[in-house]
Amino acid sequence: MNPLITTSSFNLKIIFGGRFLWFLLTSFLLFAYFVCSSIWRGEIPTDEMMYSHLFFPALLLIFYPATFGIQNDADNRILEILFGIPGYMYKVWLSRLLLIYVLVFIMLIVYSIVAYVLVYPISPLGMAYRLMYPVLFMGGLAFYFSTVTRNGNATALLIIILGIAMVFLRDSFFRDTMWDISLNPYRIPENIHPVIWESTVMKNRLFLGIGALVFTLMALLNLQKREKFI
Repeated sequence: MNPLITTSSFNLKIIFGGRFLWFLLTSFLLFAYFVCSSIWRGEIPTDEMMYSHLFFPALLLIFYPATFGIQNDADNRILEILFGIPGYMYKVWLSRLLLIYVLVFIMLIVYSIVAYVLVYPISPLGMAYRLMYPVLFMGGLAFYFSTVTRNGNATALLIIILGIAMVFLRDSFFRDTMWDISLNPYRIPENIHPVIWESTVMKNRLFLGIGALVFTLMALLNLQKREKFI
C-alpha cells in the first residue's frame, strides 16, 4: 500500500478515534445557533456577520485534535513507536497537522456553503481561506502547549485561560490592529481608511502565519526530549 495512504489512514483513526466528532457536532450547532439568533433579532446578513459567526466554530474544530493529540498517542500507547524510529514522530505529526488543517478547511467550506444556501450568498472558498489564518495560529499554539504540558486537559485549560485574557485585553490594547487574532477582515472600522485597513489585514495574516510556523517548530523541538514523553 502507498505509504502516504497508510500514514493518512493511521492519522485519521487517531483523530476520529477520540472525541473529535463531538467537537465537530458542537461546532456546527454553535454556528447554527449564532446564525439563527441573528435572524431572530432581524439582523441583515453580511460577510462581516458570517465571518463572526464562523470564527469560534472554526477554532472549536481545531481545538480537540491539536490539544489532545499527544495525550491520545500516549493513551493508545504509540508514543514508544513514534520515538522508537528516528525522525518518525516528525513525519507523523507534520502529516497529521496537515491532515487536520485540510479537514478543518473542508468543514469550513461546508459551513459556508450551508450559509450560502440558507442565509447569505458568501464566497465559501474566500470565507474558509480567511478563517484559516486564526485556525493555523491557534492550532500551532495548542500543539506547542500540548508538548509542554503533555496532557490534554492541562493544555485545554491554558488555551481557555489565554482566550479569556485575550477577550479582556482586546478592547484596551490590540483591537483592530495587526496583533488582533480575532480581527474580522470584512469589517472596516469607521475611523480607518480602507487602504490602511487592507494593509492592517495583510500584516495580521503575516503575524498569524509566522506565529503558527514558530509555535509548530517550537513544538517539534520539544518532541526531541524523548525522556519527557515516555
